Amino acid sequence: MKIVQCLLAAAAASLTISTALFSADAGAQEISFGIISTDSSSVLKQNWAPLIADMEKATGLTVDPFFATDYSGVIEGMRFNKVQLAWYGNKSAIEAVDRADGEVFAQVVYTGGSVGYNSLLITNINSPYKTLDDVLKNGSKINFGIGDPESTSGTLVPSYYIFAKNNINPQTFFKTLRSSNHESNLLATINNQLDVATVNTDVLDKLKADHPEKAAQVRVLWTSPLIPSDPLVWRKDLPQATKTKLRDFFLNYGNTQHGRDVLFAIYKWSGFRASSDAQLDSVRQLSLFQSKLKLQSDDHLDPEQKKTQIAQIDAQLAVLAKTGAQ
Repeated sequence: MKIVQCLLAAAAASLTISTALFSADAGAQEISFGIISTDSSSVLKQNWAPLIADMEKATGLTVDPFFATDYSGVIEGMRFNKVQLAWYGNKSAIEAVDRADGEVFAQVVYTGGSVGYNSLLITNINSPYKTLDDVLKNGSKINFGIGDPESTSGTLVPSYYIFAKNNINPQTFFKTLRSSNHESNLLATINNQLDVATVNTDVLDKLKADHPEKAAQVRVLWTSPLIPSDPLVWRKDLPQATKTKLRDFFLNYGNTQHGRDVLFAIYKWSGFRASSDAQLDSVRQLSLFQSKLKLQSDDHLDPEQKKTQIAQIDAQLAVLAKTGAQ
């Protein structure tokens, strides 16, 4: 009887171990895919659903889309391992890499092969503002729409090239300042709810293709230098087998007409190419330059503290410059 009991106990233990291993394997086969809030959740869900379905079919993974109300929600989701894969802008990708154990592995390719896009400053076609200089001369009259705080094209790029370089604090410079996603800023400008706003070429090009009559209501006041196209980021601790499945899926997705059609519907993309954290360096430089300009114009900071902080920024810029030259 004792022998039988021992055998039964051993079998039960073996079953428990096998079940645990199976559960662990099953857990590894499910990932959450974070999608930044460039539009309403309903529009994002509709546009991304075909790609997510294709990803599940090609990789065998269960893919749960994760939509947050702002960029920080996706970053924090990755930080606490609620999100294992995400589409970011470059600025939010920096936060994910630095704070959320993220790693860039691919970037968007646009129709025509470009791997960059631009930040835009726009107004309504009937607006009295026809140039950037008009905006800089009339800030107190302007209801201004800026992007999400973690948006590269909606906030960081215009903050550096327009505000920091002109020693402007947008919080006090404009009549009102509203932060929202690209789509909301674009529609609010068309409907005269905002006088001037930041968007990017992705959003405006999509509107030109889908609703040319609405796009005709937009006047572009300023176009930024080229920004590296959006990265895809995964958590470093994903199993290598899962990374291989995901990399193979994304790098090959634009090779079929179906894949290109799906990507074109998302944001006029045509595919993805391999990338790394190095693509973030130019945006890191922008962020550091912006911080340096703010420090230089801060008359309330202790001179020695200012000198020390500027020296620290210069050291970081030197490292990035050296990396870029290699």
